[in-house]
Amino acid sequence: MGTGGTLSCSQSFSFVACNYTQKIHAQNNRTLALKSVLVNKLTSFTNQDSVLRKPQNLPVLRLKVVTRAADSSQPSSSAITSSDKSIVPDEEFSLAKVSFGVIGLGLGVSLLSYGFGAYFNILPGSEWSALMLTYGFPLTIIGMALKYAELKPVPCITYSDAQLLREKCATPILKQVRSDVIRYRYGDEQHLDEALKRIFQFGLGGGIPRRSAPVLQMIREEVTEDGKYCLVLVFEAKALQLSDLEKRQAKFASFFGPGISAEIAKGEKDALYEVRLISNTTL
Repeated sequence: MGTGGTLSCSQSFSFVACNYTQKIHAQNNRTLALKSVLVNKLTSFTNQDSVLRKPQNLPVLRLKVVTRAADSSQPSSSAITSSDKSIVPDEEFSLAKVSFGVIGLGLGVSLLSYGFGAYFNILPGSEWSALMLTYGFPLTIIGMALKYAELKPVPCITYSDAQLLREKCATPILKQVRSDVIRYRYGDEQHLDEALKRIFQFGLGGGIPRRSAPVLQMIREEVTEDGKYCLVLVFEAKALQLSDLEKRQAKFASFFGPGISAEIAKGEKDALYEVRLISNTTL
């Protein structure tokens, strides 16, 4: 009985161990199967991701191609712009374009103000107050006189093609006229006063009253259709008609000549008239 009991126990133990071993093997097989499924899924996801990523790069490549196409078309647009008339900005600095009345008045008032402040011990420098007042009074008076007598420059529109022709084709008189009217002048009633006085004969027989004289508003430099340099004088004359200027066309050409021809035209607005002084010099 003892030996039989021992055998039955060993057999039951081996049976249990065998079942446990089979369960472990089965569990390991399921784990391996699960791992393989996960690996396959991950691989498929990776492939799908790579497939999905490839189309995303295509729009970027197309965008670059479109950008290059736009860049390659830019020279043609700039070439069209260069062929058109463009206005040249007036960036040239000269003392003639500075108002001496403003400078004198500003310095004089500054010296007077500081001089009075220093004299009454409001500001430091009381020992210099007398000198400041001595020079401040005359500078202020001179500045006021210059400001009262100054004639402001008129606007000047210059096209790029006309700027290239100015030095070689414009006559010395046309260059002088342009230089005179775009700077401050002192003592003159209006720009081109002497020229207008001779052309319109103010107060004389066959002339016009001085109060009806045309007033220069602006000048313009341009090139005619046949490639000649042209200086356009734009006048405002509310009391005159186009015929009043047309019958003096020869006088304009004679006064601003030689070497030019004159044309009269109606301006863009009412009471504006254009006198076109065209140089006969060509390249």
